[in-house]
Amino acid sequence: MKFETLIFDLDGTISDPFEGISKSVNFALESLNHGAVDPERIRPLIGPPLADIFEILVGEISTTETAALVDKYRERYAVVGYTENVLYDDIPDLISTLSNSGYRLGICTSKRGDYAAAIVEMFGLSAHFEFVDGGAGIHKSLQIERLIAAGLKAQTAIMIGDRHYDINAAKHNDMKSVGVTWGFAGANELEVASPDHIVNSPDELLELFQ
Repeated sequence: MKFETLIFDLDGTISDPFEGISKSVNFALESLNHGAVDPERIRPLIGPPLADIFEILVGEISTTETAALVDKYRERYAVVGYTENVLYDDIPDLISTLSNSGYRLGICTSKRGDYAAAIVEMFGLSAHFEFVDGGAGIHKSLQIERLIAAGLKAQTAIMIGDRHYDINAAKHNDMKSVGVTWGFAGANELEVASPDHIVNSPDELLELFQ
């Protein structure tokens, strides 16, 4: 199948956000007297919306308390957390090659759109992406639905991400998907999600579209 639009997840696919996210999550928890957690407890939670992460870490809390934690997280993340992202090796070459080959590139992330755009700009990749779609509290399947409603052709688009959330969102919208293994998926997570392809490096990903 000839694809026209390649949609990338951001965290765990283009860049490693672990330091910024884990420090910002613990900043929020400590600020609201919940106590910091081992950062390794946060690692497998990277991917879904922030509210889901805090509900897993804290337990059953009110909507108001969840919103307060998200706000505190963003207080740190907006200033320093997003700058702690680290670009994965070979991603710049991958993105520029795909863009120069005529593919339409986009980003669909659970992260807020302005943060995502700032990260892409920080890495000097903005010129290669036609859109950066942020989640801001909604799940990725709904984000893709929104993109389709705005004109995205699902039949000629493919979702590229590191978590089952990415794969399931694509399936929900009858879209093909690629799972990448260098992100935050747990053992066998991608195999169980069953994307159309699983790749182990940016070079392998590039080969799919050449």
